Amino acid sequence: MKDTAHPAAAHPTAVAAAPVLTSAVPNTGPAAGNNNVVLGGSGFTGATAVKFGATAAVGYTVNSASQITAVAPAGTGSVAITVTTPGGTSNSVTYTYTAQPVLVSVSPTQGPTAGGTTVTLTGSGFTGATAVKFGTTAATSYTVNSATQITAIAPAGTGTVAITVTTPGGTSNSVTYTYTAQPVLVSVSPTQGPTAGGTTVTLTGSGFTGATAVKFGTTAATSYTVNSATQITAIAPAGTGAVPVTVTTPGGTSNSVFFFYLNAPVLVSVSPTQGPSAGGTTVTLTGTDLSGATAVGFGATPATSYTVDSPTQITAVAPAGTGTVPVTVTTPGGTSNSVGYSYVGSPVLTLLTPSQGPTGAGTGVTLTGTGLTTTTAVHFGAASAAFTVLSDTAVATVAPAGAPGTVPVDVTTPGGTSNSLPYTRVAAPQI
Repeated sequence: MKDTAHPAAAHPTAVAAAPVLTSAVPNTGPAAGNNNVVLGGSGFTGATAVKFGATAAVGYTVNSASQITAVAPAGTGSVAITVTTPGGTSNSVTYTYTAQPVLVSVSPTQGPTAGGTTVTLTGSGFTGATAVKFGTTAATSYTVNSATQITAIAPAGTGTVAITVTTPGGTSNSVTYTYTAQPVLVSVSPTQGPTAGGTTVTLTGSGFTGATAVKFGTTAATSYTVNSATQITAIAPAGTGAVPVTVTTPGGTSNSVFFFYLNAPVLVSVSPTQGPSAGGTTVTLTGTDLSGATAVGFGATPATSYTVDSPTQITAVAPAGTGTVPVTVTTPGGTSNSVGYSYVGSPVLTLLTPSQGPTGAGTGVTLTGTGLTTTTAVHFGAASAAFTVLSDTAVATVAPAGAPGTVPVDVTTPGGTSNSLPYTRVAAPQI
């Protein structure tokens, strides 16, 4: 009997396992999509679909059984990423669409070419920022303070550049930031002034536009005006000694040029203290800090001329004037205190009593007139005579010896020399 062959038993068809998703990198992206997302997991071979929520990926590549690179479609909010293969559809991982950041403002809008300026960026969508750029250069550092504010440190740069913020939501619009050259100070004029301040000083240089400070040492100028990119007019504050003047702009702080504070002059005395109203008296002024004197005044009238002999002495020629006036000295350090100087009218003689006498010395003569109080000399011709001032209107004198004849008698005071009256010497009769 022939054996009958039995057919082989049929084997059941193997069913593929559903894929498993474990990660999506990155797990956030812009609402516009088109960014690459790497999916990690298992069972990806033969994948037939990759979806972001209900929307298919723009495209995808199965790199291996454990990795797919997908291009995210446009979307909003948080969605579930899934992978479908012949084995089924995977579990999901969350992917979040992030709005593109928006830049509204930057403050300040300019800074030095060396960088280092702290800049505040204001806008929206800043959370998770991955880059802040000034043109093509990354910020030295930055801090995301909130979804609407970033503080960044400007890198070095030149000219005007576009600042942008990049987040997983994309790169923002740009706002401009300008790099400004550091100001340069060439000169200050005048270079000195009084310790009390108040001197108007002209600063010359470059890069002064937008100046934010002018300082004399560590003290701010009382006020300043930016006349142009090359000139500033500033009012010096009070100070002492030599101080460096600087200008600060958004481009930085300039080099320094020195300004010297000078003590105000002090007047101690004037000699003589009086002179004729016609002026012309040489007066010696004594005091301190008189060097560099720019004016000597007798009241409101300038001295006819003056010479600075030393820091403690000036010789001046008094101008014409009347009454008692304050004498002052002005230097770059200011105007001194005043000392009095009196203008004296010229003396006038009206009468000699007696008007004649012997040729020998000894005859007493009374001079009558006005302005005689300050008499300094009495002359009979060229000869000086002893005298006593009796009052403003009378002087007693003794006629000196002389040849017979008539001589002019006059009186000298600080106010000048008087008119003259005749005095006649009579020879004794011959016996």
